[in-house]
Amino acid sequence: MEYIYQYSWILPFIPLPIPILIGVGLLFFPTATKDLRRMWVFPSVLFLNIVIGFSIYLFIQQKNNPSIYLSIWSWTINNDFSLEFGYLVDPLTSIMLILITTVGIMVLIYSDNYMSHDQGYLRFFAYMSFFNTSMLGLVTSSNLIQIYFFWELVGMCSYLLIGFWFTRPTAASACQKAFVINRIGDFGLLLGILGFYWITGSLEFWDLFEIFNNLVYNNEVNFLFATLCAFLLFAGAIAKSAQFPLHVWLPDAMEGPTPISALIHAATMVAAGIFLVARLLPLLIGLPYIMNLIALIGIITLLLGATLALSQKDIKRGLAYSTMSQLGYMMLALGMGSYRAALFHLITHAYSKALLFLGSGSIIHSMETIVGYSPYKSQNLVFMGGLRKHIPITKKSFLVGTLSLCGIPPLGCFWSKDEILNDSWLYSSIFSIIAFSTAGLTAFYMFRIYLLTFEGHLNVYFQTYSGKKKNSVYSISLWGREGKKVIKTNFCLLPLLTRNNYERIPFFFKKKYRINSNVRNMTVPLFTIPNLDTKNIFSYPHEPDNTMLFPMLILGLFTLFIGVIGIPFFNQEIMHLDILSKVLTPSINLLHQNKKKLMDWNSYEFITNATFSVSISSFGILIASFLYKPLYSSLQNLNFFNSFVKNIPNKLKFISDKIISVIYAWSYNRGYIDFFYITFLTQGIRLFYEVINFFDRRIIDGITNGLGIASFFVGEGIKYVGGGRISSYFLVYISYILIFFFFIYLRGGDLFFL
Repeated sequence: MEYIYQYSWILPFIPLPIPILIGVGLLFFPTATKDLRRMWVFPSVLFLNIVIGFSIYLFIQQKNNPSIYLSIWSWTINNDFSLEFGYLVDPLTSIMLILITTVGIMVLIYSDNYMSHDQGYLRFFAYMSFFNTSMLGLVTSSNLIQIYFFWELVGMCSYLLIGFWFTRPTAASACQKAFVINRIGDFGLLLGILGFYWITGSLEFWDLFEIFNNLVYNNEVNFLFATLCAFLLFAGAIAKSAQFPLHVWLPDAMEGPTPISALIHAATMVAAGIFLVARLLPLLIGLPYIMNLIALIGIITLLLGATLALSQKDIKRGLAYSTMSQLGYMMLALGMGSYRAALFHLITHAYSKALLFLGSGSIIHSMETIVGYSPYKSQNLVFMGGLRKHIPITKKSFLVGTLSLCGIPPLGCFWSKDEILNDSWLYSSIFSIIAFSTAGLTAFYMFRIYLLTFEGHLNVYFQTYSGKKKNSVYSISLWGREGKKVIKTNFCLLPLLTRNNYERIPFFFKKKYRINSNVRNMTVPLFTIPNLDTKNIFSYPHEPDNTMLFPMLILGLFTLFIGVIGIPFFNQEIMHLDILSKVLTPSINLLHQNKKKLMDWNSYEFITNATFSVSISSFGILIASFLYKPLYSSLQNLNFFNSFVKNIPNKLKFISDKIISVIYAWSYNRGYIDFFYITFLTQGIRLFYEVINFFDRRIIDGITNGLGIASFFVGEGIKYVGGGRISSYFLVYISYILIFFFFIYLRGGDLFFL
């Protein structure tokens, strides 16, 4: 067992040869490397499998004998300053290693097919492998300066992957936005690291915790300065984990490829902020104001993320706001001191959200078949519907992830979210009400996405409005510009989208195009047009290849059964029987948690709280079903429902419509936070610098240039006056005398004014 700990330092560097070899190959053997590009997925997956093998072994060792292993070596020594590097293996590290590697392997396998037709295939896998190296280095770091080093590498990989399709203006803008906002948090993190080094004289975690706690116990530390430094450390986590108010980069980061959204912005990179707070919790727990601030930021973020996800049309952006909300739950748990609950929800959410993002990639992949390559159509929920018949495996996988995120038992997120909700009752009744209400909102917006995507009818052709009073109706050509053959027909095709709702409207075409032969899917006959010998062939969405379905099925199994690791058994005589509590024992003891709290598991209280939380989630699902077609359509056929709607007072209808419109506007416009940043920060700073630039160019430079020009003319004038000719001097002298007497004349001959 000692050997596995002794050589654990090599784990972060196992995936590193992939980007190096790809770079060398592209530099010296570009043609051969590009021709054999599909070969690189095998070593990428193989190396990460080696890492996961070691990670599982470490986790088993931590389960059987929870311990902390630290190995450090000096990098540079100068007088009293010593910069050390090392690696730390403890329960938190072992959990994060498994989380990163399992999700990473699934995403790599998925990406092989998803990115197979992209010209940047090799670049994609190079970035991915380097990101895995950076993330593994981050979670095994033994000190703050080492964490900051890998923290910046993770941010760099995020920048490259978000802007992977950099020729697309939205992607270029999104990666710049993520870069700038994360730099704000990273600057705060650096200042916080320097501040705590000033206080304690150490950067190593365990020395830092011990020294700081002793200083607090002996009242030898300035609490105001320590709180400020802790806030600066927390600022780094706010930016990286997309917490309010530095959350605005996460939805725009969905411009990157969908596998990137699954790996970075659902399971691993955004979890880095949660990991940092969890790692520093023994330090932060001695500062009650910071703990309260962490809980406050968490509760604001989880509510804000849920409200902003209510009306998003882009499927990935809706899932991004969902990620933001769930990260708020984790941050709330950390602020309450619920270390175990936060990490438990980090694990369950990672697998559930990775499954949902990969499912959204399958949906986008199938939608590109019928709308061509267009991110504004293939990711738009408005253009979806009825996909359950065509991609049933994706539908089942997406449903599993949706139910898990909604907190429906026995799926993974139910156990972790329910634990956070229960702890919130003990912390604050207001926070608890908000957390429970947000659970209902989560169920609502997740089932909204599911219903708009898979239920109803396939919405491909729409009535399009240009914003003018008179609008012409036209069809959208789905098949591209090549291989068009006109077929005369007169046929009612598919439902159209009106301005206010979905209706089935007859639509008569004079022209219809055959499918482009370059489309990758197999076409099937849809119908035969009357009085026409030729069959009209259309392309329907289809399931992706097995290499994309396999990771989704594996993540679906994780989502189904991952909650087992944190379910407490019914035997109260033995402490820490659930796997997660047993593994986290050293960390929980370090936080001075009461061991009895982990033993006091009351089955009656658990069932009562679980029933309440599941009821709220079920109510959210019911409302979503009511508003988004299936249930609503069936109720419309019932007489009592129609009579009930008619009997609702008009004033009550007006008030409800106003409330709904306000909520919709708030959600659709992202809470006006982006508008505030653009108007008062971006444009305000730009205006300020324009004023400074004007002052610098016109005033400062104007004075300097004016003095130079004045000196030039004065010099030129003196040059001609001082020519050495007495006649010139006499002329100037006479001129001054004449001017002087003329001035006396104007004053009436009065010389006393002098």
